[in-house]
Amino acid sequence: MTHLQLVTDPVSPPASYSKPIELYVFIDLLQPKSRDLHAIIRKLQVNYGHYFSIRFILSTELSSLNVACHRINNCTSHEELVDLSHPVLPSIAVKAAELQGKKVGHRFLMKLFEYQITEEKNIRSCNTLTEIAKAVSLDVEEFEADFRSLEAARSFQSDLCITHEMDVQEVPSFVFFNGNIEDEGLKVSGTYSYEIYEQILSELLEEELVQAPPPPLEELFKKFHVLSAEEVASFYDISENAADRELKKRLLQQKIERIHCKHHSLFRLKTAY
Repeated sequence: MTHLQLVTDPVSPPASYSKPIELYVFIDLLQPKSRDLHAIIRKLQVNYGHYFSIRFILSTELSSLNVACHRINNCTSHEELVDLSHPVLPSIAVKAAELQGKKVGHRFLMKLFEYQITEEKNIRSCNTLTEIAKAVSLDVEEFEADFRSLEAARSFQSDLCITHEMDVQEVPSFVFFNGNIEDEGLKVSGTYSYEIYEQILSELLEEELVQAPPPPLEELFKKFHVLSAEEVASFYDISENAADRELKKRLLQQKIERIHCKHHSLFRLKTAY
């Protein structure tokens, strides 16, 4: 049985919506469950992104934030900061990136997910986080200054306050809001199958969902950068063997490259393409 719960008067959603549903996604960037949920979110965005907007809320232990801020503030040189590693640093880095604009912050978060999925780098490391900032074309000097600022820490604390106000006890969790700010949000704690979230969207909209056709595979790679054969099969409703054949074609064309991870293979858009 899905764990559903109504959220009464949490944080006031925006009064006007460009899309009928707003989705709050509560995640801990280092939790495997949050990483697994990312594939479900991407499929929802491809199929039904015309129905909802999405906001990621970062959640972790406040004590970890305090320890991390203390360690950052005690760094006396850039070299010390680069060598620093702590579980809460990715969340602070996202908030530092957002200070250059919400779209920039979202690009940083998506690239952070990519690094996490490929398992190639330690995303708890300041060095890796700076590398991500460069990869998404942030002003790196400004990013590093914001990373050490109280403003980034306070922005992250704001996410923790939202987590508390909505009484989110488990991450990942979803909270769905419709366009009526007087209505309660619908909270879904934990991770479920794609079909469960699809059903919830349909029930909230009180109509049968119209699925958007998936874009060409090249467009998906430009949007997500890293995909698995399983995801490609799911997007296009084909077998994994058929998806693998399509991916191998693009490997031969040198449009993508294969990444070998611990438990699976992934395919990544080549930067030169």
